[in-house]
Amino acid sequence: MADLTTDFVGIKSPNPFWLASAPPTDKEYNVRRAFEAGWGGVVWKTLGAEGPPVVNVNGPRYGAIYGADRRLLGLNNIELITDRPLEVNLEEMARVKADYPDRALIASIMVPCEEEAWKAILPRVAETGADGIELNFGCPHGMSERGMGSAVGQVPEYIEMVTRWCKQYYDRPVIVKLTPNITDIRKPATAARNGGADAVSLINTINSITSVNLDTFSPEPSIDGKGSHGGYCGPAVKPIALSMVSEIARNPETHGLPISGIGGVTTWRDAAEFIALGAGNVQVCTAAMTYGFRIVEELTRGLSQWMDEKGYASVSDFVGMAVPNVTDWQYLNLNYVAKAKIDQDKCISCGRCYAACEDTSHQAISMSPDRVFEVIDEECVACNLCVDVCPVEDCISMVPMTPGEVDPRTGKTVEADYANWTMHPNNPMARAAE
Repeated sequence: MADLTTDFVGIKSPNPFWLASAPPTDKEYNVRRAFEAGWGGVVWKTLGAEGPPVVNVNGPRYGAIYGADRRLLGLNNIELITDRPLEVNLEEMARVKADYPDRALIASIMVPCEEEAWKAILPRVAETGADGIELNFGCPHGMSERGMGSAVGQVPEYIEMVTRWCKQYYDRPVIVKLTPNITDIRKPATAARNGGADAVSLINTINSITSVNLDTFSPEPSIDGKGSHGGYCGPAVKPIALSMVSEIARNPETHGLPISGIGGVTTWRDAAEFIALGAGNVQVCTAAMTYGFRIVEELTRGLSQWMDEKGYASVSDFVGMAVPNVTDWQYLNLNYVAKAKIDQDKCISCGRCYAACEDTSHQAISMSPDRVFEVIDEECVACNLCVDVCPVEDCISMVPMTPGEVDPRTGKTVEADYANWTMHPNNPMARAAE
């Protein structure tokens, strides 16, 4: 059996699956249920400074995006940080950590961007025995209007400054949670590293409005006829999160900086992809809110089975394995040629591939009078659209042409360069070697 135990910046947990800072981690009751279900760690819902109370809306807090089968693809939330008293949260955290010493417990924190505010709260968090802190520099709604959350995360100088304060006044790991609401994720990640951060976590939620009620003309969720931008999360944001994680992992200025991957993790495969792109663990929220805490059983079982099949003894064995294969477009091998192939035994003659290719692509699929669909190699550019729209898994595939074959589309011989890509002139590694 694969060993799922992880050691993330010195924080040990029995598996790489942590619950992200969110409603599921708002109180002792929830966190105890999560640990009993098998979660490896929890990031407690974001704590704020003592002072004026945080007041959440009492109307709908979530909006949703659904797939055709009403499967939840994304949630938009307008909920703020915890509205429970700081002292109550700290007391509960201390009790939970004492009862579950083998689980990771991280305190998410968001206070005003003032040194004294951080200096005041950090010793109190340390007294709980929490394994580390996560600086919430990502929340895009409510708190950002008050000069916190993504208002800090969008300014690298602020990130570095606050991180330095935390490293000065706190002696355990400091994780910086980054906002995706920025042009270049590498800059805030570099600022976090320069400030001494032990790790970064990403992505936080994406600024969004998910829908508009066309009867009341109010954005959803609607509060007394008005709506606001909120934070978008769930399976739909996973591609954005994977890209941003990979950018940090392959950036020379942040290479080696530990990453906690967040954003749409719903299956063990999602987790494996994040880890392969450089994440040391993953955090989950929407999947738990959709299916309950016991989804962690599927996550751990699936990841363990896949690792056994691949021969990986521990999670660390494949952290970052995909990073060397992420490159910029100009370095892609332009000599590589593939063609679509339709498996007639699996084809259900729905015609989606034909309609998509004929109307919007390269007219590379023919349809016979009896609805047999075939690829026209002379027109196929291997765009993959037919594969993407086909409702039958593995019915259509892209088959690489071998060196020496004549590409019927161009009449040129497929070159052998891609078979020896390490020496290709477009390969950045080959150019560096020169």
